Amino acid sequence: MLQTYISSTRPETGPARLAALRARLEAAGVDGYIQPRADVHQGEYVAPCDERLAWLTGFTGSAGFCIVLPDRTGLFVDGRYRVQARLQCASDFTPVNWPDTKPADWLRDACAEGAVIGFDPWLHTPDEIETLENGLKGSKITLRAIENQIDPLWTDRPARPSAPARAYPEALAGLSSIAKREMLAKGLRENDQRAAVLTQPDSLCWLLNIRGGDLARVPVLQGFAILHDDGRVDLFVDPGKTEGLTWDEGVHIRPPEAFEPALRTLSGPVRLDKTSVPLQIVKLLRRGDIAISFMQDPCLLPKARKTEAELSGARAAHLRDGAAMVEFLCWLDDQAQKLVADAAHQLTEIDIARQLETCRVATGALEDISFDTISGSGPNGAIVHYRVTEDSNRRLMPGDLMLVDSGGQYLDGTTDITRTIAIGPVGARESRCFTQVLQGMIALSRARFPRGVSGAHLDALARYPLWLAGLDYDHGTGHGVGAFLSVHEGPQRLSRMSNVPLAEGMILSNEPGYYAEGAFGIRIENLVAVRAGEPPEGGDKRDWLEFETLTLAPIDRRLIDMSLLSFSERAWLDGYHQRVESLLTPLVSERAALWLKTACAPL
Repeated sequence: MLQTYISSTRPETGPARLAALRARLEAAGVDGYIQPRADVHQGEYVAPCDERLAWLTGFTGSAGFCIVLPDRTGLFVDGRYRVQARLQCASDFTPVNWPDTKPADWLRDACAEGAVIGFDPWLHTPDEIETLENGLKGSKITLRAIENQIDPLWTDRPARPSAPARAYPEALAGLSSIAKREMLAKGLRENDQRAAVLTQPDSLCWLLNIRGGDLARVPVLQGFAILHDDGRVDLFVDPGKTEGLTWDEGVHIRPPEAFEPALRTLSGPVRLDKTSVPLQIVKLLRRGDIAISFMQDPCLLPKARKTEAELSGARAAHLRDGAAMVEFLCWLDDQAQKLVADAAHQLTEIDIARQLETCRVATGALEDISFDTISGSGPNGAIVHYRVTEDSNRRLMPGDLMLVDSGGQYLDGTTDITRTIAIGPVGARESRCFTQVLQGMIALSRARFPRGVSGAHLDALARYPLWLAGLDYDHGTGHGVGAFLSVHEGPQRLSRMSNVPLAEGMILSNEPGYYAEGAFGIRIENLVAVRAGEPPEGGDKRDWLEFETLTLAPIDRRLIDMSLLSFSERAWLDGYHQRVESLLTPLVSERAALWLKTACAPL
């Protein structure tokens, strides 16, 4: 099996590690230390050897940081992780509601005048440190770049990943690496930039048409690169990872230790993305008086706008994944009926995650799951990014809501789907909330919008039915998705914080939800692709965009409160289910096809 269910951290280990860190900080002459989740690549996903925040605190979520002071430690997590942080961490680590509480404000309240707070400049971006310094102005609290303070304490730290890279077929990418490099080099020249430093692994893999195995669930190669204005690329990576690959004369493989000396030889201006480059790289360039041009990673937008080949691959991947989901949902429905009929029937969250993985493996095309399956029943479903372990594994009960958020990595595409399933009859509250979440998902699916609209403009469409009922959820409505790359991809998002205009070819998730802590969780998620749209008859002849729904799997009709749905909402869902049935029936077993016909019956 690809996923394991062993708890990787324990709350009881935190206090001793925290005490050891405080002793180091005292010896280093600083009054505090900031430990982020991020590694040197500033991505969401980190290798086991870079899970410093989890090692210290026990918190394994994909976003957050802690600030350690002599008498208190704040663990800053957003709304997705507040329940999880309380469960995973010892009481020494106090969860702080972030971004509602800014770290500068917390430090002002917690620190004595003149306090010095240390940080590792390889693990923070210029944007992060600049924002924190601005928030501390006038407080006499200062920040100091120091050596990493966790690594010397982490005596059994795992080794760095060493998986080999492989070529990614140009037929699936839609563009050659040479064409991509020429396109980006032209952009550098137009901005009077001599080079760009690339630090994000998915940018490197996209640019060079390669994939790797340095991170679980995300097929990337970790390394740094320098893209020059003539299209040449210096890739700084363990040479052993690239053995067997054939490179054109424009790509030069160099060892990691050559990266810092290479920075000092550059002629500026050098393009850096201040939201993702480590601050240490800025420091190294400035020591050499090399001019810096802060602009977005040049790979981000071209990577986000999928080629026709990538979109075709995504459709094929979703067909395959949808068939696997139907086999799984048919099995789960059978298990739920047995559970309701016989109280002795055993069905656990791990059983469900394992069966779903089995169905995906049976496609014969699965490279990996795209993230650890979120298999949360009853109250566990209210933990937004819940990861079931042998310790937390819950037996399902009649009347539960079962939230399953999962995805697959296929060579031709990355999938991400969430379905909430009834385990027998459920209460009126659960049905009402499910329907309001569904209404938001449908509203976003049907959206037509003019060019220039960003995710911040559309996010409210998914929340409006919940807002009318006085409900909301504490996560974004959607994230970008890569092409056999990261399941969480920027810069596009459906979020109040996203001002990136949506454009053709972008793939995003559409996943509103509702979470009643201690009771149940609901989320419904499809992936959508932005495409050109047409105005309805009589509409303005503007440049319109709309969404194509990629995900194919039934939505549990038994959970819908029909009295809440409008005629147009029913029509959308019936049309979606008709498409699901027609496309997937030829791909599934006879038993699953019979189940699918019932699951997709018109409302």
